[in-house]
Amino acid sequence: MIKTFKTPREKFPILNNKIQLSSCSQSALHVEVKNAINRYVHSWEEEGMDWEGWMTACENARSIFAKMINASPSEVAIVSSVSHGVSSIATSLSNKARKKVLITDFDFPTIGHVWLSHSDQYDIEFIGGNENGIIGVEDYLNSIDEETLIVGTSHVSYYNGYKQDLKEIAKVVHGKGSYLFVDAYQSFGQSIIDVNEIGIDMLSTGLQKYALGTPGLAFLYVKQDLAKSLVPKITGWFGQSNPFGFDIKNVNYGEHAKRFDTGTFPMINGFAAEAALNILNQYQMSDIEKYLQHLSRVAIDEAEERGLLIKSPTDVEKKGSNTAIYVNNASEVEHRLREKNILVSARNDVIRIAPHFYNEEEDIKKAVRELARFIN
Repeated sequence: MIKTFKTPREKFPILNNKIQLSSCSQSALHVEVKNAINRYVHSWEEEGMDWEGWMTACENARSIFAKMINASPSEVAIVSSVSHGVSSIATSLSNKARKKVLITDFDFPTIGHVWLSHSDQYDIEFIGGNENGIIGVEDYLNSIDEETLIVGTSHVSYYNGYKQDLKEIAKVVHGKGSYLFVDAYQSFGQSIIDVNEIGIDMLSTGLQKYALGTPGLAFLYVKQDLAKSLVPKITGWFGQSNPFGFDIKNVNYGEHAKRFDTGTFPMINGFAAEAALNILNQYQMSDIEKYLQHLSRVAIDEAEERGLLIKSPTDVEKKGSNTAIYVNNASEVEHRLREKNILVSARNDVIRIAPHFYNEEEDIKKAVRELARFIN
């Protein structure tokens, strides 16, 4: 029997009066994240400025994140969002022999927007999936060729939670001499990610979903050997080897992926990120992942019992926390559930039920019961 994570639930005040199942969009606020934000505000209010302390919080967050994905801190840049991270890569690649960029149909739209904005430089193509939005390794095999420079894809689909086998995809991508870029926004904080074991070249993720943090700060991982060959076109003073040299007339990029740092870090977000990542590290990611698979099973069973149409894989090992249920008027139903103090997230024609380790079985059951009542 899988037990509930009892201690975390007590640390999320919103759970006293609401059921928050929207971690695919925004996780619940932990008291220590709030306290960290208040520490920043207090230091600003009482000290006026504490650049050393503020920088330390951001650098600590960078180091903790790097360790969580089995990377070196020098392989991680601090950016503002995944959009920022993808844009940094799109503007830094230089390979005259290869121009083809492959992205998948189930990627979050920002990935397509970024690459299509560079269609004067790259040939953009999309990898389509089957009628259920599933893209298999064979689809990559059929799409990647010797003209492919980079393949961008999501670890877990934002729409229906489908979880890809990145290790197998990486083998296919590298077999053609291409790079693999992973959007891990929907997986980081709920799934084990080892960039070296999987074979990821570049990865970006933010903090506000399963990582328990806020929007406004994200990370960009670039494999060390690769980073040295890239020339950032989106840069700033923190992207230099000596930001405090104040040399306006020369560009001297920082070490490895730190060359992708840009302007002054979002300090308040750095405080939140440091606290959030420390909270996650109190637990084994394998335990969190296993527990969320259990809650996925609960959601699927409840939905099937009520005859609801599930748009997610029903094999819990092939999905993340998000269980997507078809709802014609999804946005309206999201608001009606909110009136019942049940927080879920609508996307297109689905309601996404996305628990985290602070949720319990009864949260899922009540949400599905109310959802079925609105649908029927």
